[in-house]
Amino acid sequence: MHAYIKIKTDPFTAIPIQYNYLIQSAIYAALPEETAARIHDEGFKSGKRTFRMFTFSRLLGKFVLDQAAGTIAFPEGATLVIASPDTKLFLPLMNNLLTRNQIRIGQAALRVEEMRFEEQKVENDVLSVRTLSPVVAYSTLLRPEGGKYTCYYQPGEREFERLIAANLAKKYEAFYGRQPPEGVVLIKPLDRPRLHVTSYKGIVVKGCTCRLKLRGPRELLQMALDAGLGSKGSQGYGCVEKTRRG
Repeated sequence: MHAYIKIKTDPFTAIPIQYNYLIQSAIYAALPEETAARIHDEGFKSGKRTFRMFTFSRLLGKFVLDQAAGTIAFPEGATLVIASPDTKLFLPLMNNLLTRNQIRIGQAALRVEEMRFEEQKVENDVLSVRTLSPVVAYSTLLRPEGGKYTCYYQPGEREFERLIAANLAKKYEAFYGRQPPEGVVLIKPLDRPRLHVTSYKGIVVKGCTCRLKLRGPRELLQMALDAGLGSKGSQGYGCVEKTRRG
C-alpha cells in the first residue's frame, strides 16, 4: 500500500539537503512506541537479514537548493510517499499524522495538508514502475591488499538485477514466513539511469533513479511495489510506484 502525504511549507522553511534520516526518524516518532519498537528492534527476519518492511520517497515538488547552507526548501509544498505491505504500521502512522496535523522533519514542523491511499496491485507477471527514491544495489568486497570497499551497481548491469531479485525473495520470505515462489525477476531500465550520491548519517550511499520494467512471479513484483526495490528501504531508498505505460 502507498500513502501520499501532502505537506504544506512556507517559503522560508528549509531543511537539510541530506534529510533521509530526519524523515525516517519522523516516521518512527509518529508511530505508537510499541509499534515503533517492534519495527525498529525486531523487524521481519530471513536468516541473518532483518527488514523493516517500509520505504519512502524523496520529498516531491518544486524546490530551491542553497548549496552553501546545505539546505533545501519547498516553497509550494511537497509530497512524501510511504509504502509498506505492513498494515499494522500504516494504520497507526496515518491516524497519528492526521490527529497531530503535522510532521516534524528535523527542526521544522510541517503541516500535513492532505493524505490519500493507493492499493497498487500487480495484475500479471510484468510491472512497470517509476522510482521515487534512488534504488541501491551493492556488494562489499575485499581489497587484495586488505580492507573492504563497497561496489555499487546500476540498472542494466547483471549484478544489479541479481541483487535486486535476491533481495525481493528475502523480503517475501521474511514477511510471509514461507519460501518465495519459483522463478526469477528480470529487470530492464526504460530510460537512462540517473546516479544520486547521497548521505545517510554521514555514510555515502549511491543509488539510481529511472523507469524500470520488471518481469517475474506476481507475488515478488507486488513485494517490489509495497516494500521497495533493493537495499536500505527503511532509510528512504528504493521507493517505487506503478506506471501505466512502459
